[in-house]
Amino acid sequence: MAESAAQPATPTLPVTFRPTRTRVVLLGVGLAMFATITAIALLLENLSPGERISFVFTAVLLSSVLVLLSRPKVVADETGVTVVNLTTSRRLEWAQILRVNLRPGDPWVFLDLSDGTSLPALGIQPGVAKQQAIGDARALRALAEARGTGTGDH
Repeated sequence: MAESAAQPATPTLPVTFRPTRTRVVLLGVGLAMFATITAIALLLENLSPGERISFVFTAVLLSSVLVLLSRPKVVADETGVTVVNLTTSRRLEWAQILRVNLRPGDPWVFLDLSDGTSLPALGIQPGVAKQQAIGDARALRALAEARGTGTGDH
């Protein structure tokens, strides 16, 4: 992400960043898929009860994957940031975040941490809503800079 000349305004805390359009699409498709497969299971007359159950189980399994994909978010509050990715959640203090990165071509934001690692934050991703992701990354960067980025303290 290119540095802007003007410092973006920091949002009021707490604030949640998430790919809203992607989430709506994933949850909508999951619901439609579950309803369609379940309706097919109930409407097909030649299916045994076990086959019907396997159809519904498959619908639940496929829909669950889409719900899992819709989970990522980044929640910032007064004391730090919680990064919720697909299967993990990590709590960070502001001082642990050295830099918020969203470079051209990145699939999501990366947080450079004081322990020398980088943490992907899937809750801010430019895939479907690029301008929203850029604005969210700038806002998170402004928050991190205002709340102690670069101190190196744990």
